Amino acid sequence: MGTPRGTRSTETPAEASAGAWAPAMDGSRAARVALVGVHGFGTHHLRNLERLQAAGAVELIAVADPQPPEAGSLPPSAAVYPGLAELLAATRTLDLVIVATPIQTHAPLALAALRTDADLYLEKPPVASLADFNRLCDAAAASGRSVQVGFQSLGSHALQAIEDLLADGTIGTLQGISATGRWVRDRAYYKRSRWAGKRSINGVDVVDGVATNPLAHAVATALRIAGARTTADVVSVETELYRANDIESDDTSVIRIRTVSGLPITCALTICAAESVEPCVTLQGSAGTAVFHYTEDRLSVTTEAGTSEETYGRDDLTENLLAHRNGGTPLTSPLLDSGAFMLVLEAVRTAPPPAPIGDAHVRWEGAGEAARAVVLDIESALDRAGRGHATFSELGLPWATSAPHAFSLPVS
Repeated sequence: MGTPRGTRSTETPAEASAGAWAPAMDGSRAARVALVGVHGFGTHHLRNLERLQAAGAVELIAVADPQPPEAGSLPPSAAVYPGLAELLAATRTLDLVIVATPIQTHAPLALAALRTDADLYLEKPPVASLADFNRLCDAAAASGRSVQVGFQSLGSHALQAIEDLLADGTIGTLQGISATGRWVRDRAYYKRSRWAGKRSINGVDVVDGVATNPLAHAVATALRIAGARTTADVVSVETELYRANDIESDDTSVIRIRTVSGLPITCALTICAAESVEPCVTLQGSAGTAVFHYTEDRLSVTTEAGTSEETYGRDDLTENLLAHRNGGTPLTSPLLDSGAFMLVLEAVRTAPPPAPIGDAHVRWEGAGEAARAVVLDIESALDRAGRGHATFSELGLPWATSAPHAFSLPVS
């Protein structure tokens, strides 16, 4: 449920969910939690765990990271280890392990966590290949443990509002979905770690592309709205991958997906825009459109009657997993429901290397590590691709030298 119609919520996602979990009031034991990875997005988990610990929901027992955490960033209860193996060897009776580490480490760390009695929160993307995803699903099923994948946008209450407006025909028949992402990333972004911008490292898959990491939520959210959750919900994936930066992976791409119902989903994404704009997912209906700005939980609906807008609350995925552990509450982002997204990731992983965008079509702004590539007129290209469900080459863009690459779906 969102805010009442006609009102606008000013809560942040954390504030909106702050009262949703109160174990200290019902006498249940605080969940014993270990966090693997305390830097990068791990700092978000540290802040969230601090909030949940203050509420009596969790106790952060231990963290693991080869780079020690900053002084004062952990509660006194938390021991520090260089890796998960050392943490598990020294720690008993964990209830939850959170993995927020580089993409290529997700599979081995997740499999190790599932050999314990703890449930698992695994940051997105869950793993770096479809084969690893299948192994992880098998391990989760054998262990009987729950696995939540960190697609935070899926906790938005706006998704229920979207489901309702589709059911009541507010925008007519749904004809297509597009996801558009326009972000800015500089040279320093690709030098922050050895895996940034890599397709693989020493033969180990990384798949750090625009659709699989920085704007992965756009893809995952579009798939969820389309009802495409598992691998069985997708019949085709096409990719057209490009790069303006001197990297291995793609920074400007179109991913075109078709669901079993025949619905087209087109994700037109770049981190080479002139300026960062909130990404969005657009529902194209026969009688109107709905635009979901998922980072803000903001939904605008346009029909002949005019345009309305609401901002919704959001459920925290860690709280949702804790509530699931205590019975009854469905997981918001369960592992199996990442199957459709993993087909997209696999299509990117197995596609030809991204084609470079010629220098004549790229403008560099800034200097030194702050310099950033801007693909000329990329904003118009993304809009046209999303509206027309077309790839860049199909639009006839002068730098689009590739052709759509069709991914061969695995035979079930």
